[in-house]
Amino acid sequence: MDKLLIKGPVKLNGEVTISKAKNAYLPLMAACILAEEEVRFKEVPKLRDIGTMNKLLSHLGVEIKEEGSDICYHLNELKSDEAPYELVKTMRASICVLGPMLSRFKKGKVSLPGGCAIGTRPIDLHLKNLEKMGAHIELKGGYVEATTDGLKGTHLTLDFPSVGATENLMMAAVLAEGETIIENAALEPEITDLGNFLNSLGAKISGLDTKTIKIE
Repeated sequence: MDKLLIKGPVKLNGEVTISKAKNAYLPLMAACILAEEEVRFKEVPKLRDIGTMNKLLSHLGVEIKEEGSDICYHLNELKSDEAPYELVKTMRASICVLGPMLSRFKKGKVSLPGGCAIGTRPIDLHLKNLEKMGAHIELKGGYVEATTDGLKGTHLTLDFPSVGATENLMMAAVLAEGETIIENAALEPEITDLGNFLNSLGAKISGLDTKTIKIE
């Protein structure tokens, strides 16, 4: 069995550069669908999932400009409401475009991520809670097809604190009518990052870093 043997006491010193968190960037990139003006992210890491999300957002109609390590995003008009299987299959985070698409454009069609069946690493938490907010959802040919006449704020309680479901529902709720409360929300730091980012766009989210998040 491999081991790490640490002998001390030893003083640590020096400088390190902390790499950027991919899992924080991906939902923020999806949240750009909600923004009516251009959004700039600084020092975006050059990782495969980042590139895949860029391809997906571009397919939907997001204008993307790379300026060194910075990337600018702007979505004026939705060109496609479909996140196709070939772009979604390698990255589960693709499901996070469903909430903001429903919220801003009232429709969205997303392939089941990774080709997985609902229930394995379930996205049913995303879907049933979006339905409680007023989304009509059908599963057809491996795709989630969702439409709404307008999402409504409501009180949601997650069966377990799913990071992806918390992110998706937060993004869906920011343009919904009324207040949404998410109970048993995930506590991971990327949830706080997303909430702070949405607030910087004009959202009204409170309760970050707690298990009860309120979105007006």
